[in-house]
Amino acid sequence: MKISEILKSGKPSFSFEVFPPKAGMPIEPTLDAVAKIATLKPDFISVTYGAGGSNSKNTIEVAKAIQDLNQSTALAHLTCIASTKQQVVSQLNELKNAGIENILALRGDMPKDGTQTAMDYKHASDLILDIKKNGNFCIGAACYPECHQECEHQDKDLEFLKMKVDNGCDFLTTQMFFDNTVLYSFLYRMMAKNIDVPVIAGVMPVTNGKQIARSCALSGATLPNRFRRIADKYGDDPASMKQAGIAYATEQIIDLLANGVRGIHVYTMNKPDVAQQILNNISSILGR
Repeated sequence: MKISEILKSGKPSFSFEVFPPKAGMPIEPTLDAVAKIATLKPDFISVTYGAGGSNSKNTIEVAKAIQDLNQSTALAHLTCIASTKQQVVSQLNELKNAGIENILALRGDMPKDGTQTAMDYKHASDLILDIKKNGNFCIGAACYPECHQECEHQDKDLEFLKMKVDNGCDFLTTQMFFDNTVLYSFLYRMMAKNIDVPVIAGVMPVTNGKQIARSCALSGATLPNRFRRIADKYGDDPASMKQAGIAYATEQIIDLLANGVRGIHVYTMNKPDVAQQILNNISSILGR
């Protein structure tokens, strides 16, 4: 099912994210986590593009398992920064053949050495155009409530976002954030720029202290003082930090839903127990 249709139902969507194994690692633990998460009946499950965007085969295999083995809707990530147009068309054909209808179009991270071997794509908006030309896909894209790390000005970041939407993006998923007022401000700025597609809020339950610094470095998210105090108090106690992180994410989600956010996407990091606990906390609110 296309996510654009799910988002028209009038009810807030609720979804989870998993990542495929690194090259050379067994895929069975990931498929086991997917099977457990699928029993929670999310509206869809997204699959990242592998470490450094180098593992597209596993992304497609996991996405196919989500749909064929677990009867859930899959959203496959696709990055383009290190790809040629020919490679992208080949991957789109693989996705079509696997029955995948939903793609999250991403630029991807620049190579660590700063050298871009393929020069066909500079922005995710370019990738969206090619996806639109090469299949009847539902296309999602990323948005950044606190501005993309490589963009100096919020207005410029919104110009790039509008380009994604104008080029054919059907919905947006936010990068993680830990202060809901940041998202609400971002949504108002979007409206002012006439960017009018559904926005799904991405929420990260931080379940261990070491995860915090890495997550913020990757996403550009800032930590409000309230969350910093939680991390300082419980960061060295894994069980307490996990419980506090799930509670904090739950509180975020309840507030987002109360304020009319149209979808919640939980970055569960292949942890079915975390997904289960969050869903248990809000099952009545979601009507499940």
